[in-house]
Amino acid sequence: MEYDVVAWILAHYQVFVLVLVRISTILFMMPVFNSRTIAMPVKAAMALMLSWMVAPLIHVADGTFPSTSFGFFLIVLQEVLTGLILSLFLRMIFAGLQIAGQMVGVQMGLSVANIMDPQTGVQSVIVSQFAYMIALLLFLVANGHHAILKILFESFEILPPGKLIFTRPLYEMVMTMGHEMFVLSIKLMAPVMAILFLSQVALGILAKLVPQINMLIVSFSINVALGLFFFGLTLQFFWPVLSRSLDKAVKLMPLALKAMGG
Repeated sequence: MEYDVVAWILAHYQVFVLVLVRISTILFMMPVFNSRTIAMPVKAAMALMLSWMVAPLIHVADGTFPSTSFGFFLIVLQEVLTGLILSLFLRMIFAGLQIAGQMVGVQMGLSVANIMDPQTGVQSVIVSQFAYMIALLLFLVANGHHAILKILFESFEILPPGKLIFTRPLYEMVMTMGHEMFVLSIKLMAPVMAILFLSQVALGILAKLVPQINMLIVSFSINVALGLFFFGLTLQFFWPVLSRSLDKAVKLMPLALKAMGG
């Protein structure tokens, strides 16, 4: 059986390359799989293994592959764009969490206390990193990575290689997820931002009433304490709000594939 698969791949190497390109792009860009804590050889081995399993099941119509190398390169580029567009839907949701954490962290006065994010390799505010890690953990507990793999396999049935077309519905779906990204960040962190704003107003009034108190020094500890306390309270409805956005992104992916197919 193994010999039959290898022989099929050697005979249909173009199909295998296109499948490998789409799967590799999604694995290297999707949340969880795009983490830098996962070694590159592990990601490459995972992409090769999945491509090995999926490629023999893909039916490519006759005449899909052009006779020139440049034409085949264009089809490979289409597969890269397909993987990037699919990854964009989920990455926008997690980007919304990071935006919310950045806003709260700056409002709390923790913008100076940046840490290195092991997932992306860039610096981020502690609150943003904490919110992202919680969301990632909940995503794994809810088997979100299984949904990614399921959509990955179904994508070849909905949108065969070499059939990518940019349409207006696809543009509207991407814009919808961009809107969802900002709405999610506001939903999650609006209570904390409101409390911090009211505390700043209260400290400003108190500074006028009691000018002997150094409110600049006092406000640092108060803002951090209030921010962390109410951020902890928001964790109670963190998953219900996040799950609706994730569910929306997952449901839009097959529709986006159909839109890309024209």
